Amino acid sequence: MKNTGKPSRGLGDTIEKITTVTGIKKAVEWLSDGKDCGCDRRRDFLNKMFPYKKVECLLEPEYEFLNKYFIANKNSITQSTQRDLINIFNRVFNEKAVPTSCSPCFKNRIHNELKKVYEQYKSDKEQK
Repeated sequence: MKNTGKPSRGLGDTIEKITTVTGIKKAVEWLSDGKDCGCDRRRDFLNKMFPYKKVECLLEPEYEFLNKYFIANKNSITQSTQRDLINIFNRVFNEKAVPTSCSPCFKNRIHNELKKVYEQYKSDKEQK
């Protein structure tokens, strides 16, 4: 597929790129005789419903906090620690996660995703 320059913000942009490259978009424009076919609204709706995550890099204080957290390897955490982890998670993943009393929910989502980012940051840091 040819490079269209702008990165896709979500599924709608990707579908628009595919329909442009394959000629479907021009065919729809021709068949609709210049009338609004709703493609832009559909693209924006799909982008909103299925956005692509843009992961932000950890800040050094966040990395230091996560380093202590993952090295401690505790089986339980305080509400304060959970709040701090969620704040990091929300900033890095541009999410709106909230504290939960469901341990598997927290571990499977917040903990595991932060662990991946932490490991990548640690690896990048060691290679410098």
